[in-house]
Amino acid sequence: MRIIHILNHVQEIGNGIVNVAVDLACLQAKSGHEVAVISAGGEYETLLNICGVKHYQLDQTRKPISMIKAVIRYRAIAAEFQPDIVHAHMMTGVILARIFKGHNYALVSTVHNEFQRASLLMGLADRVIAVSMAVRDSMARRGIPENKLRVVCNGTLGSPRTYPIQDYQPLPLQRPAIATVAGMYQRKGITELIAAFAQIASDFPQAHLYLVGNGPDKQLFEAQAQATSVKERIHFEGFQPQPQRYLISCDIFVLASHRDPCPLVLSEAREAGTAIVGTQVDGIPEALDNGQAGLLVPAKDSNALAGVLVQLLSNADILHEWKHRANQNLEWLSVTRVHQETLAVYCQLQQFSCI
Repeated sequence: MRIIHILNHVQEIGNGIVNVAVDLACLQAKSGHEVAVISAGGEYETLLNICGVKHYQLDQTRKPISMIKAVIRYRAIAAEFQPDIVHAHMMTGVILARIFKGHNYALVSTVHNEFQRASLLMGLADRVIAVSMAVRDSMARRGIPENKLRVVCNGTLGSPRTYPIQDYQPLPLQRPAIATVAGMYQRKGITELIAAFAQIASDFPQAHLYLVGNGPDKQLFEAQAQATSVKERIHFEGFQPQPQRYLISCDIFVLASHRDPCPLVLSEAREAGTAIVGTQVDGIPEALDNGQAGLLVPAKDSNALAGVLVQLLSNADILHEWKHRANQNLEWLSVTRVHQETLAVYCQLQQFSCI
């Protein structure tokens, strides 16, 4: 099969959409398919080349002159590569691929950020992959025909982008350590996490909070932390190319998101064997085996989050039990399963044999 993935860039900045697409492209190429990625480029071009994936440069900046050039360039790439499948991971890509679709290839899209209004445009594809059951149900309610929708839950274990978990060197974090790895956006619940930590910090004077990631709201969170009485115990670590070092070193991982379709970091946290606390929204419960692999709290509720943190920090046996539970049933979180299920979607569309 000849497969094109189209996305905005392939930068190594912790972008989950990019990470999913790079994983798929590499595994598909290693399985013998002819694979190309169209994007504005980035650090992952090196990995794609090593995996045998061709990269085409395409600037999809949403400005009139840039889009005109992108249309012309995309048409030339598609004519040269002659894909059977074009897999669009972002809105601009699905529009470009649809304009020139004709009967030459099947168009697949993946809905990564269903909460964005523009995600409905992903329904222009012949098949729409949702990254969790929650996303599928939401897209169906918003009018995407159910016969177009397929579910391929995210999974990262065994990714060509990462090393085996045992090869990462732990960090000398001050413990007990609570950590999150997330973009610094309001929707990631950083406000509630800082508030919950400030609420319990006096009862656990040795505890520290590590916030790993960058984003547009980081200064707001830094100001919030500075206003607490425990600011010296709240650490903003910025983007880290190896967040696994924090995951294997912390005692509790928290993802306090308000919206999160199926966060990749949860499979990584589970593999690291840290106790996990997540919010009861979107695909987070699914990624935590519906509460079997992590504690679930309501979103936007710092008091509930503080209560769970107290429970874990107060009892070593409970903390150990949740670390153990996080590390069970990991097989379904592998990139191999994601690759196989995605390939099955392609094969159904193009009537190729998946064997």
